[in-house]
Amino acid sequence: MNINLHKYDLPDGIILDNTVAIDTEAMGLNNIRDRLCTIQISDNKGEIHVVHFPTQNFECKNLKKILSDKNVLKIMHYARFDTAILQHYLNFQIENIFCTKIASKLTRTYTDNHSLRNLCDDLLHVKLSKQETCSDWGAENLTQEQINYAANDVIHLHKLMEILKFRLKRENRLEIAEGCFKFIPIRAQLDVLGWGEEIISH
Repeated sequence: MNINLHKYDLPDGIILDNTVAIDTEAMGLNNIRDRLCTIQISDNKGEIHVVHFPTQNFECKNLKKILSDKNVLKIMHYARFDTAILQHYLNFQIENIFCTKIASKLTRTYTDNHSLRNLCDDLLHVKLSKQETCSDWGAENLTQEQINYAANDVIHLHKLMEILKFRLKRENRLEIAEGCFKFIPIRAQLDVLGWGEEIISH
């Protein structure tokens, strides 16, 4: 894979596929309190772009153009979190999503383990390191270990989607999965507005 590091936005002229893998890193897991620090994006050709935000400058017009394009399929793992934090900081709603965590829960009912690390191990026989999860993503400069970590969180998502989509079709659960995916932007918006579990749980 080829990893490209950028600050604040993708360069002009980058052309990606109509299916991209997306992930984010933040200062923590509260998508309102903990600011967005990186957005990593990959197509299926081994090109990975890690966009770093050392400060809260979220103009990123080139990234927004890709992420707001309804014709571009966005693959994410635990899309509820990533979608919410992107909505909050980039100020637009993302649509056309495939969430590998939801797909895993609908197809891998033989386990309660649905983390990206577990999926890569079980379906791809790839061992992911999670050592950099709790590092300082808001630093002025990322370490090479952080950059590699960010890249590894998106490079496998295309293959995981392919396997999980096959299983969804096999188990006649693709339609219900697609319904869940369509609801993600609304679910994320509820999180951003501070309702959390209140409305859905009731």
